[in-house]
Amino acid sequence: MNLHSDIAELKGVGPKTEKLLKGKEICTAKDLLYRFPARYDFYPPVTLSSEAAEGEICALRLTILGNGSVIRAGGKIITHLRAGDAGGEVRLTYFNMPYIKGNLPGGTRRIFRGRIKTGPRGQRYMEQPQVVAEDAYAAVSGTLQPVYPLFQGVTNRQLCGWTRQVLDIPVREILPEAVRERYGLSEINEALQRIHFPQSAQNLARARDRLVFDEFFRFILAIRRQKDKNALLRADRPLTDNDLPDRLLASLPYSLTGAQMRAFEEIRKDLTGPFVMNRLLQGDVGSGKTILAFLAMLLCAGSGRQSALMAPTEVLARQHMESLTRLFESAGLPVRAVLLTGSVKGKERKEAYRMIAAGEADMIIGTHALIQEKVEYRDLGLVITDEQHRFGVRQRENLAGKGEKVPVLVMSATPIPRTLAIILYGDLEISVLDEMPAGRLPIKNLAMPVSERNRIYRFLYRQIREGRQVYVICPEVEEGMLEDLENVTDYTKRLREIFPEEVRIDSLHGRMKPAQKQAVMDAFGRHETDLLVSTTVIEVGIDVPNASAILIENAERFGMSQLHQLRGRVGRGKWQSYCIFLYSGAGEKPKRLDVLEHTNDGFKVAEEDLKLRGPGDLFGYRQSGELGFGLADIYADAAIMKKASEYADEVLRGEGGAPSDLKEIDFRSI
Repeated sequence: MNLHSDIAELKGVGPKTEKLLKGKEICTAKDLLYRFPARYDFYPPVTLSSEAAEGEICALRLTILGNGSVIRAGGKIITHLRAGDAGGEVRLTYFNMPYIKGNLPGGTRRIFRGRIKTGPRGQRYMEQPQVVAEDAYAAVSGTLQPVYPLFQGVTNRQLCGWTRQVLDIPVREILPEAVRERYGLSEINEALQRIHFPQSAQNLARARDRLVFDEFFRFILAIRRQKDKNALLRADRPLTDNDLPDRLLASLPYSLTGAQMRAFEEIRKDLTGPFVMNRLLQGDVGSGKTILAFLAMLLCAGSGRQSALMAPTEVLARQHMESLTRLFESAGLPVRAVLLTGSVKGKERKEAYRMIAAGEADMIIGTHALIQEKVEYRDLGLVITDEQHRFGVRQRENLAGKGEKVPVLVMSATPIPRTLAIILYGDLEISVLDEMPAGRLPIKNLAMPVSERNRIYRFLYRQIREGRQVYVICPEVEEGMLEDLENVTDYTKRLREIFPEEVRIDSLHGRMKPAQKQAVMDAFGRHETDLLVSTTVIEVGIDVPNASAILIENAERFGMSQLHQLRGRVGRGKWQSYCIFLYSGAGEKPKRLDVLEHTNDGFKVAEEDLKLRGPGDLFGYRQSGELGFGLADIYADAAIMKKASEYADEVLRGEGGAPSDLKEIDFRSI
């Protein structure tokens, strides 16, 4: 068996499981090997209940006292058990697990792992503690155990077993020993072993450093090569300058900012100049990037050629389509656009293919569907990717590859410090929008502890009564995925019980089908919903000017960049807007929330993020990395990124210590 062996060759993977795994793009042994744990559970040594630290995960050897009780309250079945050890008595509470009472009769002794708390009367208790037999717990005591991203039909135990099998397959080392010693990096097989099954926090961190280095190295090497290739590209057919963009500008009810005008002139000069454009348009949330994309597409249409705009989500693609159509119709511009996303099916999809191939569609807006093999462009003259960090280098190349020497414009609202941008966007010229449109009121920010939640609810209700709309963001979809985090499912039910019936409440999350998500967002956009409870699925591009407040639960568990993106969902209309960061715990306000409270400038946020962030949260809830990296984080891992950049430059110069054959390096994941 080798890394490219089919997943079906693993012991314990039958036809049904094979289908489930391949449905999640786990097709080979290598796919499984590089599917890293989402977090790690620490199994602390067993202690007495009287010595367990308040609020921390602990392991107690408890004996069940009596037969327990089961009650129904608020739609839940609650089971209470009394238990104790030499340190005293502990109450155990389980939700919707009535069978636990029969499984743990009086006199049963087990290890209970969970977070211990103290009630108002001094009673110590644990909610939903894990129950483990004493001998089984002894085998994992003092260790970190991986918890993989799960999906229906596959257990964490199965994933652990299959991963142990693929770890027996040797992976070829591409970094010379001298290079590993210079940068303090583990050997690749050791790193893979420890990222899945670490023996300590220290060797987990060391393993992660090596794999992060590899991610950055491959990415940077790819963009350096792309830059070299682009530098040689002369434009065989530059676009012809024409008046379509100026006609749209004249019809707008507002004027572009100075930064927008400068950026558009740079784009216009590139598109009509002697070299193929490869430019990044970087601007803060709400700085007006989309209108510049539309102007560039008009310049292309006026030259008789097609343009394609690829968005990371279907919701955003549809929003772009609606905005573009509305603007062009009001300006009386003779252009035609089509939408192509995963949910465009049947006759509608075939007609879109036909119009694109025949050249009847001047502009094509969509998602990854734009780079499928069946899409044939008549004369593609411009490619635009929105939210650049969601697309890898290869995806950009695939779309640009639909034509010959196609100019590329990539857009990003992710504010990145210039020192890092030079490395990450080394293949691109950069235009920066550093002004906000006139008339926008600055968002008022407030970071508050959870003890203020009821006061915040009253404020949100006042906003709704004034005719505004509100977002509430939860980090999870449903209960039980991660401890102590708010989830959309239960939160929506709770708010429906708290708010008056006339408040129209709905929910949104990434597990919903595209059509469902679109219907929810359309209803919110039409103000048929007053309060939307959502996961971070709304992070990118949702534009509802009437939304004036956003409450972010468990704000301390999100990265600063993502909090800034979420904040950008409000402040898009003429109303004063508010962002409330709600944090858990009774301690001091987290420093990063204090930064966000005092500035709306995304670039200042990025610089402070770079200063504040440490080595990342290896053991808990972690947001996906910027630019689609699996492990790497451009802020927390900035030092590693600089080392990887240094080494990539050495490799391209052909200096000693570089891999003997660059073909050994696998770029397929980039």
